[in-house]
Amino acid sequence: MNGFPHLLLKLARIYFAPYGVGLGHASRLLAVAEHLRTSGAGVRFSSFGEAVNYLAVHGYDCMQVPPMELVWSSQGSFSIKGSIASIPQLFTNFVRQLNTEMKYILSYSPDIIVSDTRLSPLFIAEILKIPSILILNQVKLLLSPRLREFKLARIYEKMNGEFLGLLWRLADKILIPDLPPPYTIAERNVWDTSTVASRLSYVGFTSPRHTVAKERLEKVCLCLGLDRARPIVFFHLSGPKRTRLRILQNVLLACKLLRPQIQYIVSGGTPDGNPDFRKIAANGWYFEWCPVRDEIFALSNLLVIRGGHTVISQAIQFGKPMLTIPIENHGEQIGNSEKVAKIGLGIMIPSAHINPKNIVEAVHHLLDDHSFHDRATELMKLSSDLDGIDNIVNIIRPYLK
Repeated sequence: MNGFPHLLLKLARIYFAPYGVGLGHASRLLAVAEHLRTSGAGVRFSSFGEAVNYLAVHGYDCMQVPPMELVWSSQGSFSIKGSIASIPQLFTNFVRQLNTEMKYILSYSPDIIVSDTRLSPLFIAEILKIPSILILNQVKLLLSPRLREFKLARIYEKMNGEFLGLLWRLADKILIPDLPPPYTIAERNVWDTSTVASRLSYVGFTSPRHTVAKERLEKVCLCLGLDRARPIVFFHLSGPKRTRLRILQNVLLACKLLRPQIQYIVSGGTPDGNPDFRKIAANGWYFEWCPVRDEIFALSNLLVIRGGHTVISQAIQFGKPMLTIPIENHGEQIGNSEKVAKIGLGIMIPSAHINPKNIVEAVHHLLDDHSFHDRATELMKLSSDLDGIDNIVNIIRPYLK
């Protein structure tokens, strides 16, 4: 009898559908999938963009669907005009995505659909009467700070949020991968939407909880020649390709102006980039794609990151203060970064103010003021009591036949 439930679990099928822009959505569903696959469940993914290759590299089948992606300017900021102009194309792609998703789901016949910030799988789940779970840290789309200065824009943002809330309610359960109030990092994206307020469950961060062995840390230190007695700063760049170039250029210039005792590592965030490091200064190293990211997270005294929810949650889990540089006009990243500054975890530099001087000043301040480290340690302890991955896995299990 003890083996019977496990036998049933081996026959279960789960369909994961992460949003494909950036890697945050795919990485957290990957962590959930790893837990369930080791228990014998069948797993299949569908996505688009960089997530497809990322999931394939990790050994998972990922069916490609038409993209639903916002428009970025040549300067790397979120383009409001471009995104509005692309609405007809987005609608067309959404219809194509629905059709493609329907074929994949019918052929796979899953017991449950787990969507991360994607609507089309929820529509299909509703049509086919398949249970669905939604993982979401962005209930509504936030307008840029410039637009939010206008009352009419704020009214539109509110109405849009309530409408999206009605669509998100198609899911049987809505799980927020964040800390409960008042520490919710994505508060501006999640709170104050009445259509879903009663349906939200805070499960804790879903970024992978990696335990980095002491031997691994020592090996990375030896390989790079790091001195753990001196400050280490990790510039971990991420986001859509067009948004990374400008910040990378400014970061590399800023690194030349850091105090000589500061060691720095820069990751360009290119998923299919060269994983070998290149020494760019006596105390600096560069990766196109960093294969030892978790080790360097653990070794660092400070993280310089974008404003994505996943990377912020990982920084908190490692107990690291942070400098955030959100994508310009990206309401979600700006909101996350403002919350980081509000609760004393770090400093935000708005995209419009990116320059080597501001980056250097912020890095020095964060290293010198120990209150940021103390606050990061405090929230690390809080987040350790809420294991989002385990909580989601336990919510999924009862649906498996």
